[in-house]
Amino acid sequence: MTALDLSSPVAVVGTGTMGQGIAQVALVAGHPVRLHDAVPGRAREAAAAIGARLDRLVEKGRMTAADRDAARARLTPADGIADLADCALVVEAVLERLDVKQDLFRELEDIVADDCLLATNTSSLSVTAIGGALRHPGRFVGLHFFNPAPLLPLVEVVSGFATDVTSATRAYETARAWGKTPVACADTPGFIVNRIARPFYAEAFAVYETQGADPATIDAVLRESGGFRMGAFELTDLIGQDVNESVTHSVWQSFFQDVRFTPSLAQRRLVESGRLGRKTGQGWYDYREGAERPEPHTAEPAEAPAYVVAEGDLGPAGELLAMIREAGVQVREEDEDNGTRLVLPSGGQLVLADGQTSVEFRDVVYFDLALDYRGATRIALSASQDTSPRTLAEATGLFQALGKKVSVIGDVPGMIVARAVARIIDLAYDAVAKGVATEEDIDTAMRLGVNYPLGPFEWSRRLGRGWAYALLDDLHLRDPSGRYAPSLALYRHAYATDKREGSTS
Repeated sequence: MTALDLSSPVAVVGTGTMGQGIAQVALVAGHPVRLHDAVPGRAREAAAAIGARLDRLVEKGRMTAADRDAARARLTPADGIADLADCALVVEAVLERLDVKQDLFRELEDIVADDCLLATNTSSLSVTAIGGALRHPGRFVGLHFFNPAPLLPLVEVVSGFATDVTSATRAYETARAWGKTPVACADTPGFIVNRIARPFYAEAFAVYETQGADPATIDAVLRESGGFRMGAFELTDLIGQDVNESVTHSVWQSFFQDVRFTPSLAQRRLVESGRLGRKTGQGWYDYREGAERPEPHTAEPAEAPAYVVAEGDLGPAGELLAMIREAGVQVREEDEDNGTRLVLPSGGQLVLADGQTSVEFRDVVYFDLALDYRGATRIALSASQDTSPRTLAEATGLFQALGKKVSVIGDVPGMIVARAVARIIDLAYDAVAKGVATEEDIDTAMRLGVNYPLGPFEWSRRLGRGWAYALLDDLHLRDPSGRYAPSLALYRHAYATDKREGSTS
C-alpha cells in the first residue's frame, strides 16, 4: 500500500493550532487541502494564518515565492462539511471529547467515499473508542502529530482494535511522504510518547514533594547531568500545567488508576491556583516582568581528596576513574566481589545511585547517573543526616576537581536522573512486551517526540542488562506501593541469557 497521491485532496477538520499545523504540512507536501471548522468564519481565518506563515517561510529563504503561491492556490476553506466529499483523507483535530469526535466521524462517514481514510489527531482518547462509532472502523486510524506540527518530525500512527492493516500502512506511508518520521503503535493509553514519558515528570515532582530538592535544582540536574534538553518543571511550564496534568490524569485513568501513573498532588495544586506556566505568567517559575529565575543549589568549593580507593567495577560510572587520575587524584584499585564504590580518605563511601538510601549505611554519599560523565557539567550528591561532614566535603571536592558543579540534595533513593531513566526503561520494555510498538520505534519516538538524548533501549544497552531492574527492585523494597515494581518484561530482560556471551548479566 502506497502513500496518497499528491492530487488527492486532504481535509482537516478543526482549525486550532494543531489543525492549522497539520493542514500546513499536507499543503507544503503538495496536496489540495480543505479546511473546515464548525464555527463560522474560523476556516477562513485559519487559511489566512497559514498563508501568513508561508510568507514567513519565504522571507527566511525556506520556501520560494512560486511554491508559496502554488500552495495558497491549493488551500480552500470549506464552509460546510459536505464540501469534503471528494477528499481521500480527513484528519480531525477538534475538541478532546469522545462524543464530539464520534459525532463528527459519523457525519463524515455519510459524506465521504468508502475508500476515504479517516484519521484522528487525538493525544489522549482511545482510537478504538472513537472508531467504534463508525459502520466501517477498518479505515479509521490515529495520526498523532506533535506541536508545532510543521516543525516536529514525529507522527505516531495508531492502529485501533478494528483498524485494517492496509489503512494503517497507507497512513504511515503518507506521513513519510509528507517528510515526517512515522512510528507505528497499537492503541494504548498515551500511545508511545505520552505513556513512556510519564516518569520524567512524575519522578521530578516526587523528589520535590518529598523535599529532596527544589525545582531549579532538579531541572539543572536533569539538564546538566542527565542530558535532557529541559528539566521537568520548566518543560511543563512551557507545555502548560493544565495540559500536562490532563494527559497524566487521562493515562492514569485509562490504566485503571495504575499507581505507576499516579498524578502529582503538587501539580494539581498548581493547576487549581491558576498557575499554568508561561501562558499565565506563573507556574513552577515566575515569568512576570522583573521576576528573577531561582538558581539551582550549588555547593561551595571544597578541597579534593588526595586519593580514592576504587573497590570493584563502577559500572555505568566506570569512566570516572580515568577522569579522577587526570585531575591529579591518586586512584588505588582493589578487587572486591561485591564492591562498586569509591572509598574516600575519611573512610566514607561514594556510590552510584542504586535505589538505596544513605541513612541505611554508615557514612555513604550517593552520586547521580550522568548521560556522559565527561560531558556533564553538574553532578548531584545525596547524603543523610548520618553522613559525616568530612565525607560529604571530600565527595564534593572530588567532583569539583573534575570540573563539575555539585548539587547536594536530600537522602533520595535513586536520586533524580537515575530513577527517572530506570522507570522510562521499564515502561519501554513493558510496552514492547505488550505489543505497543517495536524497540526501534520507541527509541525513535522518544528522541524525536520529546527530545530525549537517548531512546530507552539505547540507554538500557549503555547502562547494562540488569542496571534498571536492580535499581527499581531496590526502590520497590523501600516503597512497596507498586510504583517502582519492575515489570515482568524488565525482569526477563535482566535475567535472560545473552547468547553471544553465554551468560546472564
